[in-house]
Amino acid sequence: MTIDEDNAVRLERLRRRRVASFKEVVNEAIRSGLDRLEEPARKKRRQSPTNVVDLGQPLFTDVKDLIAELDDEYDRKKLGTE
Repeated sequence: MTIDEDNAVRLERLRRRRVASFKEVVNEAIRSGLDRLEEPARKKRRQSPTNVVDLGQPLFTDVKDLIAELDDEYDRKKLGTE
């Protein structure tokens, strides 16, 4: 068996970090990979169609208009003219 260079580098890093033998690290990596491969495939989430709902015309088409309206409403409440 030949180990690709990129995998050999990663295994060697793990070996040094864990202070273990190369054999131990390789076997642990193989077991971990096989465990993941043998897990049942995760079910895809069923997607429900989105219903389109007409909300009518927007009350404000510009944020500046909304701010102005809120300012006016605040001023009317402040002055007690509402």
